[in-house]
Amino acid sequence: MHANFHLSLPCFDLEKTKQFYVDVLGLPAGRSTSKWLDVNLFNHQVTFVTSEKFEFKAQNYLLEGNVLPLFHFGIILDETTWNAMYHKINHWTEGTTNKKTFLKDKNGAHQSFFVKDPNNYTVEFKTFVEKDSIFLV
Repeated sequence: MHANFHLSLPCFDLEKTKQFYVDVLGLPAGRSTSKWLDVNLFNHQVTFVTSEKFEFKAQNYLLEGNVLPLFHFGIILDETTWNAMYHKINHWTEGTTNKKTFLKDKNGAHQSFFVKDPNNYTVEFKTFVEKDSIFLV
């Protein structure tokens, strides 16, 4: 069975959010009103809904000595698409986005990079060395 996920998140500024996901990342916009926007995140639906001030107080965690944000979401892409997104985002961030390799030579080996959106959400982009190892222990 193939399933798509849906994630709904509050946002500060709908127009800046749309600019980031549609103009910078090049993702298709879906249905929208003046209060919310659907974004097609590689065939998964992320809805941003305007909200008053909100705050997620989440701690970080360590993975192989790297400090990672506990609260984040992302997408797993094939290597070609992942590299294209990395170059697009790295251009937008003026070369400040860094690639990281995790679990090298282990089940689940992958590369990731992280970027903050206009709502201060951390978005992770991953590509696995072996796609079948995504859920292997």
